[in-house]
Amino acid sequence: MMPNKDTPKRMSWEKLITAKRFGMEEFHDERTHTRTDFQRDYDRLIFSAPFRRLQNKTQVFPLPGSIFVHNRLTHSLEVSCVGRSLGTNVAVALAPKYTGTPAEEKLPHMGSIVAAACLAHDLGNPPFGHSGERAIATYFSEGKGLALKDMLSDWEWNDFTHFEGNANAFRLLTHQFTGRRKGGFALTYSTLASIVKYPYASTLSTKKGKSGFFCSECDDFRRVAQDLGLLPDGDSGLRFHRHPLVYLVEAADDICYQIMDIEDAHKLKLLTTNQTKELLLEFFEPEKLPHIHEVLKIADDRNEQIAYLRSRVIGLLIDECSQLFVDHEEELLSGTFEGCLIDRISETPRKAYAHCSKVAWDKIYRSNDVLDIELAGNRIITELLDKLIDAVLYPDKNYSQLILNKVPQQYETHAATLYGKVQAAIDYISGMTDVYALDLYRKINGMSLPAV
Repeated sequence: MMPNKDTPKRMSWEKLITAKRFGMEEFHDERTHTRTDFQRDYDRLIFSAPFRRLQNKTQVFPLPGSIFVHNRLTHSLEVSCVGRSLGTNVAVALAPKYTGTPAEEKLPHMGSIVAAACLAHDLGNPPFGHSGERAIATYFSEGKGLALKDMLSDWEWNDFTHFEGNANAFRLLTHQFTGRRKGGFALTYSTLASIVKYPYASTLSTKKGKSGFFCSECDDFRRVAQDLGLLPDGDSGLRFHRHPLVYLVEAADDICYQIMDIEDAHKLKLLTTNQTKELLLEFFEPEKLPHIHEVLKIADDRNEQIAYLRSRVIGLLIDECSQLFVDHEEELLSGTFEGCLIDRISETPRKAYAHCSKVAWDKIYRSNDVLDIELAGNRIITELLDKLIDAVLYPDKNYSQLILNKVPQQYETHAATLYGKVQAAIDYISGMTDVYALDLYRKINGMSLPAV
């Protein structure tokens, strides 16, 4: 697809914010409803089965025993709260600029759009955290999946060797699985585009292997991108500039995972109370510290003190990222903004954030419990892929039939193409909770039997 010579050089809020629903375009209207379409997106996600399953998916630490730490569901809810604040702040700040323009009535929806997109941002992640993504990708690049390389196109192969939860979320939300309605979740175009952090195909992915849509959803994403007026990035037709609200979704995620992981590490005693306080106090300018210390004297419960500092840090980062978005709005709309918002915050919180990142890597992400989950998750996902892909490729074998009888009918295990068959296996596995994946692993290996 070559860009039209009349392609605009700037995106517009009038087009970027639309209530048009994916798969239900013929029912679209611009009428004002008591509950907006973007609020309906939020509610639709909250009540969905894939969202509920996030409660049993690892965020960073193993799922809770006696001490409750974040899972994917609690993380997504907190990111959504922060995202709503970011979107609302930006809308209020931009309102005077757009008074009397067609965008004026669109801006107030920013908070709801970002909140909904934040709820959905992790829906495509497989069990066992980011190690689950790596396990799927390396099954094809290093494991038995290598045998399929010559039977797939370059793009199809890249989708598997660069498996990305973000692209998988777009598929989950838009694909018409067997027996389901057209349009998947039938979310608004604006919410869908606000989820896609990497709006390009896996064939154009960076060294990090990121991408925003699979080969199977290419036409769907292009339809959404073109309707919203997303700017093409180059002339491939497979790369676009981000929807500007993606930067707010990304900022909300960056704020939450970094700060909440530090709080979880404190609860698990990976960090002492003094270490945690020092990390969080580094975010503030010296003139702010006397008041903060006064408040800390009022509550002498250690967890309460850390919760107070955490809330102050999150509030500070919300204000910083909101202002950055407003200050750089023209760059965001023209696709020339570089990096992410959290990298541009002022010097004191930026240094503190970097320090938190280093401590998190040294003390949290390399802790024994986290590594144990990654090792176990890698083994479980690799084994499940092995069995399921063999079953979809050779469905007439007796063992294959036993395995396929476990797979819900919505997954297209009898797809016409090899790519579609393998996708069905990945769809099934990526939708599993940690507990379900472990249970199925035990059953197919004869390690668990029904009670008799």
